[in-house]
Amino acid sequence: MNRVIFLVDGFNLYHSLVQAQDHNGGYCVKWLDLHRLCLGYLHMVRRQAKSKVDMEAIHYFSASPTHRSKAKQSRHALYMTCLRSSGIKVHLGRFKKKTVECPLCHRNHLRHEEKETDVAIASELFEICQTNAADSVVIVSGDTDIAPAVKTCRRLFPDVFICFAFPYKRHNAELEQLCPGSFKMKCRSYLKHQYPDPLEIANGRNLAKPLEW
Repeated sequence: MNRVIFLVDGFNLYHSLVQAQDHNGGYCVKWLDLHRLCLGYLHMVRRQAKSKVDMEAIHYFSASPTHRSKAKQSRHALYMTCLRSSGIKVHLGRFKKKTVECPLCHRNHLRHEEKETDVAIASELFEICQTNAADSVVIVSGDTDIAPAVKTCRRLFPDVFICFAFPYKRHNAELEQLCPGSFKMKCRSYLKHQYPDPLEIANGRNLAKPLEW
């Protein structure tokens, strides 16, 4: 049995969903059933492992958009509830204020930068390898910031198969070269794997897809 864990870069996936929405004439695919989406790509890991695979866990990494509107915060919190209801382990970082100088007007502007997500993914990857929690790890991202951690884990734990599942429009040749066996997610997969509307969770509560997103 090949135990598989997915590590999902929430922001990288979110921007992919935005691009998929544009590709599909504005149809919103952010009501994504992430658990079913990952299950739908297990066969790609099986192809590399050449053995039966089993979904061990899915970890989702994001940050609460406390600097955005109340409506955006509410939608984010709603979706986190959906993910948790399907057994996904949610890890939330934070946004930090940062003052940057515009190179053109030389005025200072306040920006918010997401913090902790990349380090959290790297830490989880190392812990999985160190504790022998999985035989295969699939990182859903096309962000090269995670590359140093992947290189280290591949060197220290050569028996653990690590690959990337590139979200739609997030393919990265450098990461694909680093981890042979990586694969691309398709836009149609987002359309196929949407939560029902409304989604009934374990306590009997119904969660409705937001009218605007």
